[in-house]
Amino acid sequence: MENSILNDLGFDPIFIIIGLVVLVAVLAVLVVIQIVKTSKLAKKYDRFMRGRDAESLEEIFAQAFDDLRMLQAEDRANKDALKVINKVLVKSFHKTGLVKYDAFPGMGGKSSFALALMSQNKSGYILNAVHSRDSCYVYVKEIIKGETDAPLGREEEKAVRIALGLERPEN
Repeated sequence: MENSILNDLGFDPIFIIIGLVVLVAVLAVLVVIQIVKTSKLAKKYDRFMRGRDAESLEEIFAQAFDDLRMLQAEDRANKDALKVINKVLVKSFHKTGLVKYDAFPGMGGKSSFALALMSQNKSGYILNAVHSRDSCYVYVKEIIKGETDAPLGREEEKAVRIALGLERPEN
């Protein structure tokens, strides 16, 4: 009966056997490849886990996550501090110009001075100290965005130009 079923197919049953043998050979090669890959993975795993049990590895991961959280908190604090510093920095005096001069001829010593103090946005003050033999007078003029309401003296203008980098200071 078996011969009749195989004979009814219309081709020689040896082709089925050869096909199955080729399929088994291909599968055998694939199994060998998978065994090699699994072996490499097992070696990597052993190297990773060498000397550590599951509890110590869990502690290492927990410590790493705690460190990450701490670094993120420090980063946030640093960013907040930088925002405060930048707000203060904009209002602080960055630009200075100093001009010493003799307010009164014959006094000598250049004891009078004009001092320009300005922030990033060219706002600030000009201090003008005029010294004589008997007294000292200090005048303050406000600078707002590079402009003043009161007229500036020659020394005050020079101090402003030095502060803005438009003129070099005298040594």
